[in-house]
Amino acid sequence: MTKTEHDFLFKLLETPSPVGWEMPGQRVWAKYVGKYADSVECDTYGSTWATVKGSSKNVLMLESHADEIGYIVKQVTKDGFLRLDRLGGSDAATARGRRITIFGDKGEITGIIGNTAIHLRRDSLGTEKAPKVNELWVDVGASNPKEVEALGLRVGHPAVYQDGPMDLGKDLIVSRAIDNRIGGYIHAQVLKAVKASKKKPVWTIVALNAVQEEIGGMGARMATNRLNPSACICLDVTHATDTPGIDNSQHGSVKLGGGPSLTHGAANHPLLVKRLIEVADEADIKVQHEAAGRFTGTDTDKIYDVHTGIPSALVSLPLRCMHSVVETAHRRDIQETIDLLTALVLGLKAKDSFAQAL
Repeated sequence: MTKTEHDFLFKLLETPSPVGWEMPGQRVWAKYVGKYADSVECDTYGSTWATVKGSSKNVLMLESHADEIGYIVKQVTKDGFLRLDRLGGSDAATARGRRITIFGDKGEITGIIGNTAIHLRRDSLGTEKAPKVNELWVDVGASNPKEVEALGLRVGHPAVYQDGPMDLGKDLIVSRAIDNRIGGYIHAQVLKAVKASKKKPVWTIVALNAVQEEIGGMGARMATNRLNPSACICLDVTHATDTPGIDNSQHGSVKLGGGPSLTHGAANHPLLVKRLIEVADEADIKVQHEAAGRFTGTDTDKIYDVHTGIPSALVSLPLRCMHSVVETAHRRDIQETIDLLTALVLGLKAKDSFAQAL
């Protein structure tokens, strides 16, 4: 990862893009990826895609999602505190005592999610539970609703944690929103590598950065209906299950630094998964494997059954501490995912088809 690439990744991670308010991050991504694409476009709700034209009519869509989890202001109390609701799968158990940025009508406002002192909440029976999201309260320095209004805040404004990216040791990157800003970063580097190869791809490549994955994948479905690709590789994060306290018999075995993970089952087309395995073998890229017998929990589920069916496969980057402010990824996994997708893109032939046949 060069300094320019590192700076781009960190800018993506620093730029707030909560569900429903993704455009600030999309603009950062579009400006960067535009240097390596023939065109960059977006749709009504903000899903953004970059296109590199190929020499055949076939289209491969590389899909990731641009949104991050966060909060939305649900209530302003008579004492000037804010109550919250989730944007996506925000974990209330990790929220107390955190600083957040709220995006109001007059700009960004800092608030703190309160943490009642342990002395005042200690449970003598030891049965204290994590707070429910509606029990969280935010202090923005106001003492009544009028003072909150004067700050430009109201019900309906979004918020994200203030925690940003950092390097950890020589190999790890830590941040909020690696899920799944890292996908947009990887796809940008794939298009950069394709351009650097000076080889015109046979298949047209469409790198899609979709909105609203964290609340159901609506952005991916809308964009797929419009773009109607011949095949799709979805890129998201997956749980690295190599930290203490995780039951591998229940959650599988995926290691940070063990390479990108390929998912098998249901939404994942066997011929496309097979091609990914072949490409990985030829490029000497170590991959991991996961099973998803019913659904993947990613945009893949919203893409593969569009129109008459889009052959799709899910490639996942191992991630520790998902949906927290210390999501942790390995540099080697990032680069090997870039290498895998680049090799796939440049290796596609006009005659390739991923349709089943009798």
